[in-house]
Formats: sequence, C-alpha cells, structure tokens
Amino acid sequence: MSKPEELNNILIKLQSSTTDFEASAIISEDGLMIANILPQGTEETQVAAMSAAILNMGAKAAEELKRGKINQLFIKGENGYVVITEAGPHSVLLALARPEAKLGLVFLGMSRASEEIAKVLSVL
Repeated sequence: MSKPEELNNILIKLQSSTTDFEASAIISEDGLMIANILPQGTEETQVAAMSAAILNMGAKAAEELKRGKINQLFIKGENGYVVITEAGPHSVLLALARPEAKLGLVFLGMSRASEEIAKVLSVL
C-alpha cells in the first residue's frame, strides 16, 4: 500500500471511530495538504495554509507565555470544534468535531491517529 493510501486509511479509521468527527486532514508544518477527508467544496489549499498559520501563532504564544512546546491547539466555535495536534516532527492532524462531541473520544482518536501518521511519514 502506498503512503497516500495508508494516510487516507488512517483518516477513514479516525472518522469511523466516533460520529463526533465531521472532517480531518493531515497537513505539513509549512502548510501543504498531505491527505484529507474534507466536505465537498472546501478550499483545501486555504485550510492547509490557515492551519499552518494557526499552529505557528499558537507555538509563538505558548513560547512567550512559557508553556513549552505545543502539542495541541483547540478552537471552540458555535458550530463545533477545530483541533490541531502534532502528527510527527513535520506534520499535524486537523479534525473538525460536532458541537456536541465527546471531547475525550475526539482527543483519544486523534492521539492514536497521530501516532500512526508519524510512523507512516517517518518511513523512507
């Protein structure tokens, strides 16, 4: 199985782990889309670029506020959650969750998926 297929399977497995997930994506630290399951009509390039920018700002804020290296960013909006978590040394996992999501399940699913993504991306 190719890396893109493996990464897409990880996202499929993540989203099937609970109905709380609406979408997910794997994005490089420099803002390039690696793999995704995003809703039809979503501007993938824009999502990837915004995710990298949010991650960069979050890292700077955490550093300035003496919180150490970030491993997760969490945004709560009226229509649900955006969670971005580290997925290896040079990529992140982004997930969109429903407003009524059970956050413990979301975090657990993302943690497991992030480990799998890191393994796939570390293989040369």
